[in-house]
Amino acid sequence: MAFTLAAFSYICALVLDAFLIFFSIFHIIAFDELKTDYKNPIDQCSSLNPLVLPEYFIHIFFNLMFLFAGEWFTLMFNIPLIAYHIHRYLNRPVMSGAGLYDPTNIMNQDVLSKCQREGWIKLAFYLLSFFFYLYGMIRSLISS
Repeated sequence: MAFTLAAFSYICALVLDAFLIFFSIFHIIAFDELKTDYKNPIDQCSSLNPLVLPEYFIHIFFNLMFLFAGEWFTLMFNIPLIAYHIHRYLNRPVMSGAGLYDPTNIMNQDVLSKCQREGWIKLAFYLLSFFFYLYGMIRSLISS
C-alpha cells in the first residue's frame, strides 16, 4: 500500500484540526467568562490574542498541503474560512500588538456577542472538517 501526499495531508489536517477545535472551545469559554464578568477584559484579551495568528497559520498550512496534493474540493471547502480570516485580520482594531481583540472594545455587547457567535461557527466548521478529513484520509488510503 502506497502512502500518498494526499493521505499525509489528511492525516496532518486531522491532527492540526484537533488543535483548532481546542482553540475554538477556548475562545468560546473565554467569551462566556467575559459575558458573565468572571474575568477582566485585559487579561482575557492578553490570553486570546496570542492564539489568533497560530490558528490562522495552522489553517493555511494544511490547506497549502491540500493544494500541493491536488485535493481541490477540500481546498475549495476551506477557502471561505481562509478569506474570512484574512478579511478579519486586515480589518482588526488598531492595536500595538498582533491579535484581534481590543480590551477597550470587547465588552461592547455587540462585539462580544459577535465574537462568541464567531467562536461557535468556527467550532462547528472545524468539527465538520474533522470528519470530512477523516473520510478523505480513509478514501485516499484505500484508493492508493
